[in-house]
Amino acid sequence: MERGWLHGEGLLLCLLLHLLLQGRGDTFAINCSGFEQHGVDPAAFQAAFDRKAFLPITNYSNPVRVNISFTLSAILEVNVQLQMMTSFLWLSMKWYNRFIGWNPEECGGIRKLSIATENLWLPDIFIQELLTVDQAPTGLMAYVNSEGQVRYGRPIKAITICNLDIFYFPFDQQNCTFTFNSFIYTVENMVLGMEKKVQEISNISQNLIQSKGEWVLLSIHQSTKKTTVGTDQYDQLVFHVAIRRRSKLYVINLLVPSSFLVAIDALSFYLPAESQNRAPFKMTLLLGYNVFLLMMNDLLPDTGTPLINVYFTVCLSLMVLSLLETIFITYLLNLATTQPPPMPPWLCSLLLHCTSPMKCCPTAPQRGNKDLGLTLAHLPGLKEPMEFVGKVPGPQEAESNGCPGSARICQEGAVQKQHLVSLWIQFSRMMDTLLFRLYLFFMATSVITVIVLWNT
Repeated sequence: MERGWLHGEGLLLCLLLHLLLQGRGDTFAINCSGFEQHGVDPAAFQAAFDRKAFLPITNYSNPVRVNISFTLSAILEVNVQLQMMTSFLWLSMKWYNRFIGWNPEECGGIRKLSIATENLWLPDIFIQELLTVDQAPTGLMAYVNSEGQVRYGRPIKAITICNLDIFYFPFDQQNCTFTFNSFIYTVENMVLGMEKKVQEISNISQNLIQSKGEWVLLSIHQSTKKTTVGTDQYDQLVFHVAIRRRSKLYVINLLVPSSFLVAIDALSFYLPAESQNRAPFKMTLLLGYNVFLLMMNDLLPDTGTPLINVYFTVCLSLMVLSLLETIFITYLLNLATTQPPPMPPWLCSLLLHCTSPMKCCPTAPQRGNKDLGLTLAHLPGLKEPMEFVGKVPGPQEAESNGCPGSARICQEGAVQKQHLVSLWIQFSRMMDTLLFRLYLFFMATSVITVIVLWNT
């Protein structure tokens, strides 16, 4: 009798311990009998649903591991002035809920169910760079398999802050980051991991991206780190998104027209300076270039100093310098044809050395046209400047002009003046050629420097 009582008491104690220890295993077993005939019974999951406010773990020494991946399906806008990027993401997360689990063989072969997210515990994962409130649609579902693995995905229109460097515009590449971390749970409660390899995430995003606008996705890289706030430490998963601007629009609308205008300005040096058409042409070209910059101002960034602004400044400076050069040459020609001053000996020697190196500059005025040392025939490329000075008067013309008895002196004075005019005209042309070559050298150096900077 006593032994039977002890046996009954033992059974009662075992039953009590079974009830107390129920749920302390790895997974709460759900009774799914009748699922194959009457469908899923919500009452079977009610115990798991009631625990959605708590971490879905049975052993607090093992934190919840949330695996994260995403697909970047569109790059909607990159605002340089506000330093932010607007994109569209499909976020996917996986973790194990130890409060849910069943035997598929006892549940009619059911291995996966879709459950409303309002009945499940969800990790408080957010993007640290996000500038707006996450407006995810309501009524989303999550997939739960028989082992308790939960897979949850949702779309995100992410307006994130991004440190944009526009110095190399329009050939710039930007690197924006998406930092996923928890707001509440520390590393003792939740750790983050990768659901897919980062290369797979990058390839899927490049294949599925919908935006064919200004930006193209280059690659996605991933890194992990931990941040400390006070005495708490949080796990972080950082994705580095590299994007590149499509530069074809800016090359066609900005760089090509600007290069054409600068090339036309360089070719305008072949216009004869004596024709008085070069300066008005350059002024018209300079005015047209300023109008072009005003019209294309909307395509340029509103903030910062990109390299393309330096390029435009160099082009504008070249045009201004070429106009100043034309004004200087026009002044020399006008001075030579009206009141040519005496040419310094060193300048005469330099001119003779450049035109006829074997000749010597006369140190004193010589008698006669044969002793001048430099005649009009010795000045290569020089046209007859007599339309400015006039023909050399003969002896009878000199006497009729008021030079009786000194016709030879007047004739020699006119020849010397004509020779001086020829020297100054030749000097003007030499200066025009020299300044044109300096202009070409400075233009080539500036353009090559800008191109090299763009390629670095």
